[in-house]
Amino acid sequence: MAEAQSIPAGGAVAVAAESTVATRMSAPPSFDVADFPVPHGREEEWRFTPLERLRGLHDGTAVADGSVKAEIVAPDGVTVETVGRDDPRVGRAGKPADRVAAQAFSAFEKATVVTVPAEAVPAEPVRVSLHGEGGVTYGHTVFDIGRFAEVVLILDHTGDTVRAANVEFQVGEGAKLTVVSVQDWADTAVHCSQHNALVGRDATFKSVVVTFGGDVVRLHPRVSYAGPGGEAELYGLYFTDNGQHQEHRLLVDHSAANCRSNVAYKGALQGARARAVWIGDVLIRAAATGTDTYELNRNLVLTDGARVDSVPNLEIETGEIVGAGHASATGRFEDEQLFYLMARGIPAEEARRLVVRGFFAELVQQIGVPDVEERLIARLEAELAESIA
Repeated sequence: MAEAQSIPAGGAVAVAAESTVATRMSAPPSFDVADFPVPHGREEEWRFTPLERLRGLHDGTAVADGSVKAEIVAPDGVTVETVGRDDPRVGRAGKPADRVAAQAFSAFEKATVVTVPAEAVPAEPVRVSLHGEGGVTYGHTVFDIGRFAEVVLILDHTGDTVRAANVEFQVGEGAKLTVVSVQDWADTAVHCSQHNALVGRDATFKSVVVTFGGDVVRLHPRVSYAGPGGEAELYGLYFTDNGQHQEHRLLVDHSAANCRSNVAYKGALQGARARAVWIGDVLIRAAATGTDTYELNRNLVLTDGARVDSVPNLEIETGEIVGAGHASATGRFEDEQLFYLMARGIPAEEARRLVVRGFFAELVQQIGVPDVEERLIARLEAELAESIA
């Protein structure tokens, strides 16, 4: 089943009631956890999430008693600092949008700030590795990218923990930032994280989110624009196994003129209790004339019983745009593709693998870091061997 909508420049604008509900949260963003009621599961932003599996992150009962081993490899010229909560760079990219993010902001003791100076173009990526060593952990990380700098950032999450964190990307004027966030947690890990990107004038922000592991993973990427001419590309790849809950909730807030955004997330699911959720919200404010935006979500169901909830939303307050649209589709293997491959002597099992590899190929190529791409392809191969061997 597929759903698509496209609104050309100057065309009629129709705003669905559901999109208004989806982008207007039950409480406005805030740094104070007390401003958010404890969710009960009937709220729009929590209705898909298994609250009982968050291990207290949502109601304040999760006490920070664990540890995460952090390793940061920074090229020459890139600085790494540990700062207090009063540092002016903390919180500049955006406020927490739900109670878990606010709890994470209230609970962290020290923040990590990674700074790429103006006009710097490091030859190697900045690599941040976080390995959970058990227990509950909270965190806050700021990536401050100077004017006209160009850098690739790799965030790698492994191990076992119950974690809530906020990550900020402050992209200066004319800068180019590519972020690859890999969630390869142990099967029992819980990870809730809000990613706030503030894209400066004529700056480019590219995010590639890859989720494989974890019992519950709930990521909330949010993009806003600090000036006109900004571009944001948000890509995602997730492979949801039996018993896993993987949820990606995106918001692109167009508040400046002549900005562009493109969203493309793809997922595959296997197992009777596999559950994936994708929410894509795009808000085009009255001042955001000249906006060009599109969002896409596609899901491939490999076994019976797996469930996907995919909800793309557009909220448009001006008709003076270049274009806006969205599409969502969920389905099984296409028999025609399998028949084409099998008719050329390829066994059925290998043909299915080739279909899934092709389904994800364009997103893997967006990473642009060979060793990370090779690792993810190997991880994908292992998942495919388990599901359709």
